[in-house]
Amino acid sequence: MNLFPDRIQRTHITKTYNSNSLDGEDDDVWVKMLEEAKSDVEQEPILSNYYYSSITSHRSLDTALANILSVKLSTLTLQSNTLFELFIGVLQESPEIMESVKRDLLAAKERDPACLSYVHCFLSFKGFLACQSHRIAHKLWSQDRKILALLIQNRVSEAFAVDIHPGAKIGDGILLDHATGVVIGETAVVGHNVSILHGVTLGGTGKQCGDRHPKIGDGVLIGAGSCILGNITIGEGAKVGSGSVVLKDVPPRTTAVGNPARLIGGKENPKTVDKIPGLTMDHTSYLTQWSDYVI
Repeated sequence: MNLFPDRIQRTHITKTYNSNSLDGEDDDVWVKMLEEAKSDVEQEPILSNYYYSSITSHRSLDTALANILSVKLSTLTLQSNTLFELFIGVLQESPEIMESVKRDLLAAKERDPACLSYVHCFLSFKGFLACQSHRIAHKLWSQDRKILALLIQNRVSEAFAVDIHPGAKIGDGILLDHATGVVIGETAVVGHNVSILHGVTLGGTGKQCGDRHPKIGDGVLIGAGSCILGNITIGEGAKVGSGSVVLKDVPPRTTAVGNPARLIGGKENPKTVDKIPGLTMDHTSYLTQWSDYVI
């Protein structure tokens, strides 16, 4: 399980997904976005100025991203041009962030049936925008520019209703679906190709300091309204059912549901998940394990 994300070595989950869906496509994301923007404006000319300022006037994906984040997060006293200079500086010195941005766009397009296009995600999905804001904040945090990092966290929380501490480590190919009410604590670690629904908390259990938040393995799916609390591990390819409260480790490729959460099939012989839930987005297959008739 790859709990500390890097861009050089990935687990077999990421490699499999890349070979199936991302081969050569991630380098073309910006080109595809420009094509989509042109098509959208042809259908809806009223959007021409918005699309021009947000996408087509920019030379590359990094400047477009810095622009839209600076606009979304600006206030009367924290102007967009100030934020743009900060954001573009971080993005241009951190090519690994832009690779993660592309993979997050691809994740939304692949996994969310409501995602019409890359442009749709880029302009409208607050989970995507919150995640990219966090990537910038995390870079600043790692450079000991903590005041700026916390400022971005605060603005993201106010603007997108997503609260990710800048100290949290987040991998590539992340889908924050709907995203409202997602809270991720300072020492949390989220692996690659993880899908998280709205209302999820990756939190602590009290006032203790130090390493106190969950570690989420690659390919995990976390259902809406779930709470995962404490320095525990959710194993690679595991699934957490909606509304669950998880207080203990979840083994790889298993499903935990309930409050407090229990493993489907039992602790001694839990039922194994045969596909990667973070990619399939399958929330309900475990229901047949309860009974032949579920209300």
